[in-house]
Amino acid sequence: MEHRYLGKNKLEVSALGLGCMGLSHAYGQPLSYEEDKKLLEKAIDLGYTFFDTAEVYGPPENPHENEEILGKVLKPYRSKIKIATKFGICFDTAKEPPYPLLTDSRPQSIIKSLEGSLKRLNTDHIDLYYLHRIDASTPIETVAETVEGLIKEGKVLNWGISEADENTIRKAHAVCPLCAVQNRYSMMARHYESLFACLDKLNIGFVAFSPLANGFLSARYNKDSHFDPKFDYRASMPQFKAENYEKNIDLIHLLNNTADKHHTTPAVISLAWMMCKKPWIVPIPGTRNLQRLEENAQAAQIKLSDKEQQEIDLALNSISMSDVFGGSAFKSKNNQ
Repeated sequence: MEHRYLGKNKLEVSALGLGCMGLSHAYGQPLSYEEDKKLLEKAIDLGYTFFDTAEVYGPPENPHENEEILGKVLKPYRSKIKIATKFGICFDTAKEPPYPLLTDSRPQSIIKSLEGSLKRLNTDHIDLYYLHRIDASTPIETVAETVEGLIKEGKVLNWGISEADENTIRKAHAVCPLCAVQNRYSMMARHYESLFACLDKLNIGFVAFSPLANGFLSARYNKDSHFDPKFDYRASMPQFKAENYEKNIDLIHLLNNTADKHHTTPAVISLAWMMCKKPWIVPIPGTRNLQRLEENAQAAQIKLSDKEQQEIDLALNSISMSDVFGGSAFKSKNNQ
């Protein structure tokens, strides 16, 4: 797989990364360790070198499970790969389960989170350390200063922000240069395209999470698709609701028609569409399926012409779509 470069330090990563959250969180009952190991090692074989996790990607009883899995499986490959993890969100265990999530970006909390992540990931450094969500109670400049200190110590090599707007990005970058911004981005969620000019000017990469709209843009689901509400967040996502199926039929037709022209799949087209926009966009689709893992990797080989991209964008601007899942509301721990 070809590589791309993020930020002024030119962090080298595979053109597609692997979002690992679904192995233990949000997309069905967690897989067994053996299944996790098989999928992650297959990703290595396919050329993935960029693995994305977070300290809260696990069930409430063990929110650190995802990092622990990656720490065990990826240790033999550590010198060949890049690991991204995140800080700034914790479970409010003072409440009854399911525990609500809180933002907490106080300096002491960042330092504690990092030490925990390093231990669980079996490493002495984090290649890309993200602020998971903005904490309204802690100035972003304070967060940047804290991470800058960790970079000087060598424990963090690069840092980024997830779900950030331009004002926050500029403030953070002025204190400690950002390597990447990780925001939601897909054919159904294009509002962050407004950041591209700023990111280009500041030399900041863009890592796209949920690039397939939580799997919907694979065009493999229909109005009869069922998700276990106990383990799978898609059960409550608007794009998967039976009553919204007809609202998205034109989008599915667009994907299928474009995929047919390139002899590939809708998922590959969805990923290639964003990768062809900028050389510093890196999508991180997640999957629990070996076939989907291999399928997604093919997106790096699809080159859409400028004309094709413009035609797709024009179509996306005009066709009807349902609402799409856009994130969660978080409270600040400082205000509790």
